[in-house]
Amino acid sequence: MAFLLRADGNYGPEQFRALRKIEIACGEARILASLAILDDPHLIGPDEIGLGVQAFRRLGVPEGRDVSIAQARPPASLDAVRRKIGGDALLADEIDAIIRDIAHYRYSPMEIAAFLVACASFMSAEETLSLTRAMAAVGARLEWPGAMVVDKHCIGGIPGNRTSMIVVPIAMAHGLTIPKTSSRAITSPAGTADTMEVLAAVDLPVERIRAIVAREGAVLAWGGRANLSPADEILIAVERPLRIDTFEQMVASILSKKLAAGSTHLVLDLPVGPTAKLRSHAEAVRLKKLFEHVAAQLGLVIDVVFTDGRQPVGRGIGPALEARDVMAVLRRDPAAPQDLRAHALQLAGRVLDFDPALPGGQGEARARELLDSGAALAAMERLIAAQGPPPETVQIGPLCHTVPAPADGHVAAIDCHRLARIARLAGAPMDKGSGIDLAVKLGDAVRAGDPLYHVHAGTGAGLAYACELAAEASGYTLT
Repeated sequence: MAFLLRADGNYGPEQFRALRKIEIACGEARILASLAILDDPHLIGPDEIGLGVQAFRRLGVPEGRDVSIAQARPPASLDAVRRKIGGDALLADEIDAIIRDIAHYRYSPMEIAAFLVACASFMSAEETLSLTRAMAAVGARLEWPGAMVVDKHCIGGIPGNRTSMIVVPIAMAHGLTIPKTSSRAITSPAGTADTMEVLAAVDLPVERIRAIVAREGAVLAWGGRANLSPADEILIAVERPLRIDTFEQMVASILSKKLAAGSTHLVLDLPVGPTAKLRSHAEAVRLKKLFEHVAAQLGLVIDVVFTDGRQPVGRGIGPALEARDVMAVLRRDPAAPQDLRAHALQLAGRVLDFDPALPGGQGEARARELLDSGAALAAMERLIAAQGPPPETVQIGPLCHTVPAPADGHVAAIDCHRLARIARLAGAPMDKGSGIDLAVKLGDAVRAGDPLYHVHAGTGAGLAYACELAAEASGYTLT
């Protein structure tokens, strides 16, 4: 964002209207920015232009330097977006041009939204492949020694499903290379990067990631700082408020980052359940085939696993609560959530099965051995030390409200989507201590007044918003 004074004699608002892009240049450095017109001369003086923090960082010149401004020409690739809006299938070079322009900030949020909505209406498998390749090509690419670099990913939609933070140290303890880069939460109360940031730094530059993987064989980092598939981070910022999450964009987002991260073998978790992203087996099969088609064209070995998405995994929903559950499993705490442990062992076993030195079908037994012996915990502790301390100390939200069972019965269904909304209203993931702590799961017996879950928040407003939604419908069905 750039800011210009309305009363400036040299640049009138009729020339540079608000919400239109302008080009700002200083020598070879140049950026495109959306323009806002200000009326307060105490904020911006005559012949001055103000920049938002991100725009100032991208321009990369000192404060006070002379710059030139001009109205930015619309990128030529917008013609292809208009064709896509009209229902046409785009060629690979047209998609390349769109993604390059997005990655170089030549599109406004409105133009990005138009592209996303047009793609959500219809996108062929070949367009999805072209989009994946284009997104992987515009950012940094990591390369690792050795023929096998493994990874594990879940498409999301199931609160508390923080298995990656258990799978990575298990694979690390086994000796596999697993450089795990993750996004922050899009529409969920926590992502792997948000949760790991409770324990260690995740905002790591590429050089640090390379050094940590060279020493430890693994990393659990945020992919945005590493500049892997940077167009994806820009698209996610627009997808989040629009809540766009189509199969095709999901495939391109996930596989472009795996390709850029240098992965060769991927275990992909597809949870299926009545309130998950995948509501039926038929939907899951269609998405599985699309992932397999694109992955095969990219030379990526992929193992797709259908898992139980009928309820949250573990007890905590929100970064701090989920980090607590992860560490309880790694520490072999008897009170650790057993469903999280079992789910993580299943996926870790599939990852270890990629190892040609391991007898076929022995992956899960080896994963259990590494977890039960404490080797996985030791690996996680080394990884936390290598990545460094988190940016802040996080405590579980001190404000708490218990949502009670309205009657006697058994838990027959849990609405994952509603619980995620309640946790987000409480403050997660931005307030890492906020979220939900589950007291009962599917099949459990409750009596009227027993706790279904506890809502944690850091502010009174967050607690009130979450409790209001929970009072309308708790997300639990009792029989």
